[in-house]
Amino acid sequence: MPNIRPISELRYHFAELSKMAHESGEPIYLTKNGYGDLVIMSIEAFEALLEKAEVSSEAEKETAPAPENTRTGAENT
Repeated sequence: MPNIRPISELRYHFAELSKMAHESGEPIYLTKNGYGDLVIMSIEAFEALLEKAEVSSEAEKETAPAPENTRTGAENT
């Protein structure tokens, strides 16, 4: 279940939010006037997310089909 908090907690309870982000390893969603505004997470969780995105992007590139107009082993004439 996502951890959703009002953005005012960032000002008044920063240490608590930081502790929660580090202990849970999950993002904390901050709302402003009832709408999503920011997401905070520990640097470790952020780096893990970046690594996962990079691996996914690389795997997607490897499995993508070659463009149709590319000929293999022959010159375009």
